[in-house]
Amino acid sequence: MRRFQHYIDGEFSDGEASYPSIDPASGTVWAEMPEARENDVDRAVNAAERALYEGPWAKMTATQRGKLLYKLADLVAANAQVLAELETRDTGKIIRETSAQIAYVAEYYRYYAGISDKIEGSYLPIDKPDMDVWLRREPIGVVAMVVPWNSQLFLSAVKIGPALAAGCTMVIKASEDGPAPLLEFARLVHEAGFPAGVVNIITGFGASCGAALGRHPTVAHVAFTGGPETARHVVRNSAENLASTSLELGGKSPFIVFADADLESAANAQVAGIFAATGQSCVAGSRLIVERSVKDRFVALLRQKAEAIRIGAPLDMATEVGPLATKRQQDNIGALVERSIASGARLVTGGRKIDGEGYYFPPTILDCDDVASPSLIEEFFGPVLSVVSFETEAEALRLANDSRYGLASGIFTQNLTRAHRLMKGIRAGIVWVNTYRAVSPIAPFGGFGLSGHGREGGMAAALDYTRTKTIWLRTSDDPIPDPFVMR
Repeated sequence: MRRFQHYIDGEFSDGEASYPSIDPASGTVWAEMPEARENDVDRAVNAAERALYEGPWAKMTATQRGKLLYKLADLVAANAQVLAELETRDTGKIIRETSAQIAYVAEYYRYYAGISDKIEGSYLPIDKPDMDVWLRREPIGVVAMVVPWNSQLFLSAVKIGPALAAGCTMVIKASEDGPAPLLEFARLVHEAGFPAGVVNIITGFGASCGAALGRHPTVAHVAFTGGPETARHVVRNSAENLASTSLELGGKSPFIVFADADLESAANAQVAGIFAATGQSCVAGSRLIVERSVKDRFVALLRQKAEAIRIGAPLDMATEVGPLATKRQQDNIGALVERSIASGARLVTGGRKIDGEGYYFPPTILDCDDVASPSLIEEFFGPVLSVVSFETEAEALRLANDSRYGLASGIFTQNLTRAHRLMKGIRAGIVWVNTYRAVSPIAPFGGFGLSGHGREGGMAAALDYTRTKTIWLRTSDDPIPDPFVMR
């Protein structure tokens, strides 16, 4: 059985306790994980604070920081397969996706390596003739990063990369549900040569680890990815230390298909948007809004594709849908499907967990036309698609915006002017047109409403990990005049 450790202040160590990690494909224990509690959290945050102000990291130039990030990127690329296998084993995410995604994660570190010495201040044309005034951008401070189990090496890279580029230090809490790849990633951080305390990686449970980290008096910023309910606890905790927050939360993303769309292409995008990653994606296109004249044809095409999906062992490269990450998630999805059917939703395919070992749930489609189904409102975080139809563009937009979330959206049409109208009208942070689930380190990522605030990716993310310092320099040699008059 594998045994993992925390990475604190440049050293690998056990936690105050430990707990078993379950392989979702078999439901059996495969590893022992360290459990951080308040003392471990305090040790990690204190190490990050020392590194920020006292250690060699504080004296490095931005270019030197960038070179360390380049080295880390190369190590991630070289070890992508090992990290992918660990993520697949610990979370059930299929190997064909983890392999490709983690290899691409290296590009995020390369992007932010290049940005490290491009974060500039500015000179202000101040309205006083004897003053020079300029702004410096400095690291915001010690950052607490709370990362979920799904796509965790990607979801940590979009935090770690810009924060390191800005000169911050950090404590990363990996999810207790599958922390193995991030704990292994710590070895690459160590090998890359980052000074002790710059990057600290721990795992543990919300009440005893996450809460202690978020409210720690030394933490200046909390970067969180997860669900809205946990985010509310994060925000309440931040009242203790007045830390700023960036929140990348869930979604109930609309996927709009017009009759003039390439239906085959749109169907493949819809499969990618809801059944890839077993639906365990914050941008999952879980609400299909399809023009009524092509609804039956499009849903039949989707059903055919869904029922042809290969469900199997996540470490098999031929598998297309693997298990859910936890038994809890499997039970929650099953219960929500049952409630939706009871409310009047019609089951097109799937709908019941698969018997046998592991936490499997089949690709599921629910026809929710003319039904107030909970499946249209609540986030499944699983492979369940809810379908409604529309007749006019205005109705499609109204249905798309009928959600408290606002993370992602998809529009499928050959009509360019219509696409532009909908791009402007949809209340979501990401709009994909005739494609879905595309990402890049160059493009900001984030949402509106219950999907959170702040952006990850692009230069904007790096600036979010800085604060501005205003510097005033008096250029006159004359004595200061009346001290009782504000200058």
